[in-house]
Amino acid sequence: MEAAKIAPMINFEYLENHLDDLRLKYLTARPFPHLIIDAFCEEEKLLKAHKSIPELNNKSRDYSFANNKFEKSNYKELGPELNELYNDLSSERFNKIISYITSKSIFVDPKNHGGGLHQGKKNSFLDMHLDFNYHPINKNWYRELNLLLYLNKDWKPEYKGGLKICDLRTGEEAELDVPFNRLIIQQCAPYTLHGYDMTNFPEGSYRTSIATYAYQIHKKLIEKPRTTDWFPKEDASFLKKQFAKNYNFLVQTKNKLFGSNTAKNQ
Repeated sequence: MEAAKIAPMINFEYLENHLDDLRLKYLTARPFPHLIIDAFCEEEKLLKAHKSIPELNNKSRDYSFANNKFEKSNYKELGPELNELYNDLSSERFNKIISYITSKSIFVDPKNHGGGLHQGKKNSFLDMHLDFNYHPINKNWYRELNLLLYLNKDWKPEYKGGLKICDLRTGEEAELDVPFNRLIIQQCAPYTLHGYDMTNFPEGSYRTSIATYAYQIHKKLIEKPRTTDWFPKEDASFLKKQFAKNYNFLVQTKNKLFGSNTAKNQ
């Protein structure tokens, strides 16, 4: 008898059977290209993966622009399901899917530098920002996509923490819900602001997601390399606004002296 095939973590068949529809939704989304995919993973496997996630204690490197946010870059070591998810996300099969959806030749960073498991605890928030554009090690890899898989069991809008996106050119914005097993594919560009407001999760529940990034290889750099650009709220303190204004210079100076934590995948 032929051995039964083991289903992958990602629902590849669904994605491959709906490529044209997914591409159209991505390219025509407002305020800038993005895509919501529900039931992205096989439900039972993702539930097992969720149970393997401990409370994290490694605080985010986002300094004063994120509150009570914790990270684990090497999340695949937490259990077999998360390792399988990591492998599926960095597979050639998935690269073909996201390349078709975006109409660009792109690929997921196999080492997931700067990405990983993110956990927002009580009163967590993340100020609006633009992500770094060129890879910290492979200097001609241009960041095209954020791939954000949400693991928020029984999430409700009143828990807050929805993904806020805003086009820096027009000011048009949207807020996207973040329930369990939802993948949000979000374009990265010099105008794709994103973040989330302060959360209101029940005691013992955390805003949980896995962040993965996809790139395109550039023969010539089309932008000046940057780290993260922060856009605090209007009512933020003077010091916070000044820190945001000088953040790129300060981080680049620190990286020259001590090296980049993102490049080290820390």
